[in-house]
Amino acid sequence: MNEQKTPNRGIASLKAYFKDDITSGFSVSLIALPLCLGIAIASGVPPLAGIITAIVGGIFGSRISGSYVTISGPAAGLIVIILGAVEGLGGAGAAANFAGYTHALGAIVIAGAIMALFGLFKVGKLGDFFPSAAVHGMLSAIGVIIMIKQWFPAIGVTPIKGSILAVAASIPGALAQTHIPTAIISITALAILIGHPHIPSKAFRKIPAPMLVLVVSIGLARLLKDDQIALVTLPGNLFGEGGITFPSFEKIATGAFWSAVAGISLVAAIESLLSAKAVDELDPMQRKSNLDQDLVAMGSSSSIAAFLGGLPMISEIVRSSANVNNGGKSQWANFWHGVFLLIFLLLAKPVIEMIPLSALAAMLVFTGFRLASPKEFKHMLAIGTTEFIVFITTLVAVLATDLLLGIAIGIALKYALLLFQGVGPIALFKLRATATETSTQSNIQLEGALHFSNYLKCKSLLDDTFKNASTLDLDFSKVTLVDHTVMSHLTAYQRRAEIEGKTLNFVHLEQLQPVSNYPTAERRG
Repeated sequence: MNEQKTPNRGIASLKAYFKDDITSGFSVSLIALPLCLGIAIASGVPPLAGIITAIVGGIFGSRISGSYVTISGPAAGLIVIILGAVEGLGGAGAAANFAGYTHALGAIVIAGAIMALFGLFKVGKLGDFFPSAAVHGMLSAIGVIIMIKQWFPAIGVTPIKGSILAVAASIPGALAQTHIPTAIISITALAILIGHPHIPSKAFRKIPAPMLVLVVSIGLARLLKDDQIALVTLPGNLFGEGGITFPSFEKIATGAFWSAVAGISLVAAIESLLSAKAVDELDPMQRKSNLDQDLVAMGSSSSIAAFLGGLPMISEIVRSSANVNNGGKSQWANFWHGVFLLIFLLLAKPVIEMIPLSALAAMLVFTGFRLASPKEFKHMLAIGTTEFIVFITTLVAVLATDLLLGIAIGIALKYALLLFQGVGPIALFKLRATATETSTQSNIQLEGALHFSNYLKCKSLLDDTFKNASTLDLDFSKVTLVDHTVMSHLTAYQRRAEIEGKTLNFVHLEQLQPVSNYPTAERRG
């Protein structure tokens, strides 16, 4: 695509796409506002923290981002880790929650710096390293945890302290304590979110579902006139007590602090990389993000946000999808989304403080359900038994332990299954491949098993070969196995090659039999 005709960055793109980007930025800000508030509250931090995150991500992060149409902000996938950090670093006493919040901010500052270093050291490619089933299992587990945790504020009940399994077990008892007006608001909010895609009027459907939820829930709260309906609270002075909060590094010598750092940096990096790659597929211009640069942007922006009391941020897929659907063309849409959120914070504080917490909880329950919907289980089963086993094991392991240990268990199981399938220990990490080139056509001869942990060698060969050749034959005649993760990557690579006017042929792939009818199912010889 001609760069001059389609300016992607800087002042040129600001001028070229001003109307599209500012319009989309405004629409996305309406979606982002309640999600930012809800994610912050669910993470055990003040609602202001979520808004700060999106403002910094939009205004600052967009200027150095490596992507084009992604929207940065707090992520539902990090709720579990941030809440765990706040509770684990809080200590005892009445000020425990606030202390935990400040210590967690310190962990976010360092985690953001580590994310930025990931980008500087060009490890964005490691987004291709993790087995797809384990990642999906982790995300589904996060969805389950969010649904369980947010069930309680949705019905106006304070949850018990304890493991996620213990909290889940207490749900039946909590139902007897349901605050009816609060539940009415959350049920109505869920009904709007579920029913929004099915509204007959196309014009009405253009109103973002989260904004409809806010309008209706505010109206219901005022109609019900119940003092027990909890509402959003913001500080009277952004620079006074309860306003912008600075991080504490008092717990930097503790294991809990560094556990939080590891969890935040790893999960945020993985989720941001996956989201940026997914949004690239949605981009009408089919531009390819610089994933390393995006890690630098998200990491440095997270650190800056944390110095102001904000949360870690990622290139978030829901808001990014909304940006594409609303006609956003460049990074300036992300910038304008941050500007509008800043305006809302400064000028619409009385309206924001009318929002019922149960409506925000309902939005997060809906988000959690989408992460762990029955469709996701059906989808993983359709791919193949091996992938489903890894998916379920990772999900259960995360619920039973924590995110880091859970995904480690999922990856370890994937390795064990590869060994069981006859893949040698050396072949787990080393790929045998030979490349031959002419001026116009190249061939890569692969040998042995091709799977998630040796795919980076294959990808490097593909990238190097396509620098010169316009046609490439990827020869599978000596390959014994191609796992689902690699099949997905190669299929996406083939599509991108076509967009760039190049050809990637899979030669002798048909000799490997797929384990299911799914297009990118594992293939075995």
